[in-house]
Amino acid sequence: MDAEAVTTWDGLRVCVAGLGVSGVPAARVLAARGARVTAVDARDDEERREVAAELEELGVTVRLGDGETLPEGVDLVVTSPGWRPDVPLLAAAAAAGIEIIGEVELAWRLRPADAAPWLCVTGTDGKTTVVRMLTSMLTAAGHRALAVGNVGTPIVEAVREGYDVLAVELSSYQLHWSSSLRPFAATVLNVAPDHLDWHGTMDAYVGAKAKIFAPGTIAVCNAEDATSTALAERAEGAAGRAGFTLRVPRPGELGVVEDVLVDRAFTADPTREACELAGLADVRPFAPHNVANALAAAALARAFGVPAEAVREGLRAFVPDPHRIQHVAEIGGVTYVNDSKATQPHAAAASLSAFEPVVWIAGGLLKGLDVDDLVRTAAPRLRGAVLLGRDRHRIAEALARHAPDVPVVDVPDTDTGAMDRVVTEAARLARPGDTVLLAPVGASFDMFANYPARGEAFMAAVRRLEAAAGRPEGGGAPGRDAG
Repeated sequence: MDAEAVTTWDGLRVCVAGLGVSGVPAARVLAARGARVTAVDARDDEERREVAAELEELGVTVRLGDGETLPEGVDLVVTSPGWRPDVPLLAAAAAAGIEIIGEVELAWRLRPADAAPWLCVTGTDGKTTVVRMLTSMLTAAGHRALAVGNVGTPIVEAVREGYDVLAVELSSYQLHWSSSLRPFAATVLNVAPDHLDWHGTMDAYVGAKAKIFAPGTIAVCNAEDATSTALAERAEGAAGRAGFTLRVPRPGELGVVEDVLVDRAFTADPTREACELAGLADVRPFAPHNVANALAAAALARAFGVPAEAVREGLRAFVPDPHRIQHVAEIGGVTYVNDSKATQPHAAAASLSAFEPVVWIAGGLLKGLDVDDLVRTAAPRLRGAVLLGRDRHRIAEALARHAPDVPVVDVPDTDTGAMDRVVTEAARLARPGDTVLLAPVGASFDMFANYPARGEAFMAAVRRLEAAAGRPEGGGAPGRDAG
């Protein structure tokens, strides 16, 4: 089965694999279209049983406690994006020649005739920020726009709601399970090793990202990222190409001239004409990689015809997400910054490059990723490092190789007070003018429910340190209950 083969969903036998954020709305929408849906999930807990009861009222057959067996007589499988291709159910479907798609591909096929165009964003880092900036710009231009995909409203629901345009965040998993997407414009922000445990090889990871540059799409690349640029140049049937850079832009690029964001791609005469879009002061939080995010969002907005003044208004109205270069406090001349979302080397490198000198708080689950290049590059700006989490020894080994003079504190604790000890040690290493930066480079699941929980723990510890710093002598230690 392919995208052209589906003329009606009525009676189509569909297996929805996984009842998570994408699976539940997919099952609902398919049932409403008349499909005969069987939804499966390996879990059988109270939450899943409540979801099952709701879906069964809609005519969906639900099987809990078995996520491995392919239901009989299936025509199509709609999988949750996190399911790897080698899990038994998906492997059985592939062996039987049954098509497997994801929620994003399903949404594309479910679009009405007058569907809103998609402006799509992928990349190793920065996707959510760019999609939210883009949505703010589109809204400032008067469009009814929505952020969807890996963020916000489920995309299978959004395509039916009559929006003017959708800003779509796409992960490599979602792109892997897509085949017929044709965005109006799209960008690959950057490419660095990530999710290789899922994709198997770097080539497979890059190949998934490449799907975003479909025929008829305006391909926007990061002119300072070799892989992003190569993917855009190789995109067959592209409706146009543009780049973004932190340097002075050439024709066909958006870039920076002194303290101004400038467009030399979407003007009447890019060779002779430049259009001022915004100032660096309009980008919040200010950091080099966030300026690049703003330029990427502006490129997609301009490709869609958004005027320059709306780009500026959109950036000024944009509210940054928490846990991404989030200023927490200044204590004794030392600035504390929460970037708990920096869960892989590329993101941590961008964060570290924004500050100097830095006391770096790092650790967690490295997912098999190498940190040597990150540490080698960051070494000159490090005042010290405080390490926590399961894979902290690997970061310590890299620091010993590439920054042997940088003091390193190992915090082996995993209890609820661990972050207080981490922050206390970081404060001890820092001097006035330094930044204490949580940019963990690892995932959070060894100690925390997720990266927001880790960021909240860091911010709470910093606030306790701030409160203790304001007490008179003898007023108690950080994190202690005086009562």
